[in-house]
Amino acid sequence: MRTPLETIDGKAVKNLAGAHAINGAVVFGQPGGFAVLVKYGANERAVAAQRSRRLRIWRNLNTAAAYVRDELGLARFEIDMTEHDPTAVERKRPDTAKRQRQLHEAAEHDAWFRGQVQKALDGVKDGSNRAIPEEEWTARSNATRVELKRRIVKHGS
Repeated sequence: MRTPLETIDGKAVKNLAGAHAINGAVVFGQPGGFAVLVKYGANERAVAAQRSRRLRIWRNLNTAAAYVRDELGLARFEIDMTEHDPTAVERKRPDTAKRQRQLHEAAEHDAWFRGQVQKALDGVKDGSNRAIPEEEWTARSNATRVELKRRIVKHGS
């Protein structure tokens, strides 16, 4: 088991990479994914997750390697699979499907609503939708209120 590592936040790592101060990196296996250890000067630090001091864990080796290559600018680095156990941590988010469904429904409703508004505006422009005079609107509203009150009295709710 690897001893607990000191961490460094992603912004500091990017600053080191920008200054070409990183000497090397190790992508090392963790339960459920991979972490990255950067070497600079005489120091070694593991890259921390955003807004925390815990290890940042990438789900697969390709994304961790891409981070080292693309974000840190290191084409050569080590890979240590010693402690990798892909079955150790279940990282699924049970609320993801529900959240995605809600986003999809909201997008559909937004598109429908915008279409209705555009249809009404087009109707006003071409004359197929007429403006209701205020007196007529008041009479319709009052008639609707009277009918609703009648139903409430009749059904008791």
